[in-house]
Amino acid sequence: MAIKALDYDTLNENVKKCQYAVRGELYLRASELQKEGKKIIFTNVGNPHALGQKPLTFPRQVVALCQAPFLLDDPNVGMLFPADAIARAKHYLSLTSGGLGAYSDSRGLPGVRKEVAEFIQRRDGYPSDPELIFLTDGASKGVMQILNCVIRGDGDGILVPVPQYPLYSATISLLGGTLVPYYLDESENWGLDVNNLRQSVAQARSQGITVRAMVIINPGNPTGQCLSEANLREILKYCYNEKLVLLGDEVYQQNIYQDERPFISSKKVLMDMGSPFSNGVQLVSFHTVSKGYWGECGQRGGYFEMTNLPPRVVEEIYKVASIALSPNVSAQIFMGLMVSPPKPGDISYDQFARESKGILESLRRRARIMTDGFNSCKNVVCNFTEGAMYSFPQIRLPPGAIQAAKQAGKVPDVFYCLKLLEATGISTVPGSGFGQKEGVFHLRTTILPAEEEMPEIMDSFKKFNDEFMSQYDNNVGYSRM
Repeated sequence: MAIKALDYDTLNENVKKCQYAVRGELYLRASELQKEGKKIIFTNVGNPHALGQKPLTFPRQVVALCQAPFLLDDPNVGMLFPADAIARAKHYLSLTSGGLGAYSDSRGLPGVRKEVAEFIQRRDGYPSDPELIFLTDGASKGVMQILNCVIRGDGDGILVPVPQYPLYSATISLLGGTLVPYYLDESENWGLDVNNLRQSVAQARSQGITVRAMVIINPGNPTGQCLSEANLREILKYCYNEKLVLLGDEVYQQNIYQDERPFISSKKVLMDMGSPFSNGVQLVSFHTVSKGYWGECGQRGGYFEMTNLPPRVVEEIYKVASIALSPNVSAQIFMGLMVSPPKPGDISYDQFARESKGILESLRRRARIMTDGFNSCKNVVCNFTEGAMYSFPQIRLPPGAIQAAKQAGKVPDVFYCLKLLEATGISTVPGSGFGQKEGVFHLRTTILPAEEEMPEIMDSFKKFNDEFMSQYDNNVGYSRM
């Protein structure tokens, strides 16, 4: 049979190597079961609105008016929309060159980039330059743009925390680079040890790999930890000494569920450190409207800010952004609203504050319910979710289960998660999709199911898990961490 111009054998090898577990085997099986009529609880992806979170009222009002500007000319518009939403819609429409249907600058609307810069300055206490802020279709597109500029070939390595969000492993594979793992310490609440970084870099260099950049995810995905200021200082010093670009994935900065370790941005810590670090470390920071109490995943709004990148490099990144012509304009408005929400005294402030506070307080309670629920299960141990949207429990599989998985041709945690899905309808992601130490198994689940459903979900998980462990247990004891 004649080989076609494009079939599997002739596909780009980097595409075939690319893996993305969040939408992998478990998700596909869950979708099949859903079509067959089984109730599925999709906890595999941080998608708040899909699990019942209500959108915030004010930003939806503003964007609705921007999408249908003829409403602004209706004499009754003030009966349907508050005056501050009407004013903000007019403001954002004035920033465009023809409404939401017109392309913007490839970096995003200048007026919205200015609002992002003002937000960063309020947050960190240091100036931010709108010319060094690019708006993107979600943070993921920004990450892909920057990695595309950093990776020159398979000789270039990117330090990535393990466990890691598969955006990084997939993109690095797609671009033909090499992922250099550094392992987080589960026994230290997924802390980062700089000695481990040094070992990872030394090993990569011994194999002829040039380590070019380092990724941090703070708060962590899938691990849920918040990096301390001391930890961030160590990381920034290390990047300075090793001449690495630091990529700061900070998309969960609003999602904090404890008071001991608040979110601190990499840029703030860097600026606090002063010279030579503050003007010597190259940093790219990412944020999004998809997470936090906004959860507007489908809108695809994000930004990245560049610190200490040379002007010619910024020009080249602009060129890459220009290939796509323009980021989603309605998403840019969502971003403007996220960084510049209603203020005390505004008509919509009380409702906005009530809605956002209610979401965050509920997420904090759900994080505790889920952590406690996992820790009540046989052979399961879970660190508390300090931030982000996920729990990442360790599942201590007995030898009988590992042997059964081998016979079924499955990775052990995939085997466990498939059994969980079939029995309960709970769709998770096996830890092997994020990377983990040899012989250690996890799963990732979001903490996003509705709070009133959480006890039932955790009871269902516990019933399945304890029956599974009894079925495959070979009387081997397990100690808890």
